[in-house]
Amino acid sequence: MLHLRVHPDNPQPRLISQAVERIRAGDVVVYPTDAAYAIGCQIGNKNAMERIAQIRNLGPKHQYAILCCDLSDIATYAKVDNATYRLLKNNTPAVTTFILQATSEVPRRLMHPKKKTIGLRIPSNPVCQMLLRELGEPLLTSTLILPDQTDPLDDPYEIEMQLGKRIDVFIDSGLGTLNTTSIVDLSGEQPEVIRHGVGDVSAFE
Repeated sequence: MLHLRVHPDNPQPRLISQAVERIRAGDVVVYPTDAAYAIGCQIGNKNAMERIAQIRNLGPKHQYAILCCDLSDIATYAKVDNATYRLLKNNTPAVTTFILQATSEVPRRLMHPKKKTIGLRIPSNPVCQMLLRELGEPLLTSTLILPDQTDPLDDPYEIEMQLGKRIDVFIDSGLGTLNTTSIVDLSGEQPEVIRHGVGDVSAFE
């Protein structure tokens, strides 16, 4: 495992470039977000996605999410009308995952099998933002919660001890948080708050 210790507010570009090279090569990465640590890989890499599903013990009905730098690519991955776009623009970046109708560009294995939806999140975390800008595409993402646990892993020592042999890259920015994102479903006629996390969802209630 490649262990990269980055500054949480001013991440070193050289280290982020190393992580991006490995992600492009198909590796699984653990990285900090503006909520808890997350685990991710390239959107199109089926093998890496299956490894994440195995690590987290995710079932076939799990709603996957992608992490985007901003809204510039949203039409590629999600079907949004003008009203939904304005709503997203006014409420991102955010510690909130939005559930949207997926486009045909999204691999079917990432969509919810029945609803054909995808989760989308735009973080403000400096490490995340630099990683996404350098990668030049969204990242498949999932909160780092292991099977039979209710809280995400937040301690770099624990992450290395428990996952060191199962992941390829660990972007370590120090102690994380146990915070989870809020989840808002925008795929129906009316917004629906699915989970109250740390993200402010008052605009959708």
